[in-house]
Amino acid sequence: MSIAEVKQNAEVKMGKSVEALKGELHKIRTGRAHPGILDQVSVDYYGSMVPISQVANVSLLDARTISVQPWEKGLGAKIEKAIRESDLGLNPASQGDLIRVPMPPLNEERRRDLTKVVRNAGEDAKIAVRNLRREANEQAKKLTKDKLISEDDERRSLDDVQKLTDRTIAEIERVVAGKEAEILAV
Repeated sequence: MSIAEVKQNAEVKMGKSVEALKGELHKIRTGRAHPGILDQVSVDYYGSMVPISQVANVSLLDARTISVQPWEKGLGAKIEKAIRESDLGLNPASQGDLIRVPMPPLNEERRRDLTKVVRNAGEDAKIAVRNLRREANEQAKKLTKDKLISEDDERRSLDDVQKLTDRTIAEIERVVAGKEAEILAV
């Protein structure tokens, strides 16, 4: 393994940490509706639990309402029950085959709680990035110990990995700040 491979590996893994954070924050409910909110809700489909998006068409009716159109007639009640029993605090209503899921407005206390959740997710992502930095630095030190690279190359590698870490943490802070602003917007 070379220094370039160590840096490349760290960069790819740090990028995945940022993407995982974005995916996690996407699930957090704001005042606006988006179909991704229901991604974590599973429904019993012939004995196995599957995400709603695999048994129904999930789309937006307007800015505050999600529509769920089951692909099979008998699934409407099961989907409605799964949404109601999820920890999202949503109350779906059936209209024939169509299930409407209105998004309740967030109160101030709930907004503050959600910003705490967002900050915790951001901190977890930063911890993951710092752990990746430590792993990359340990690999560089091992290469130096094995006399595969010089100490100067090791020092340059440590500096490059630190710069990459700083950029990634700045990106994480930008994503967290954007989500907080979205949550606090009334």
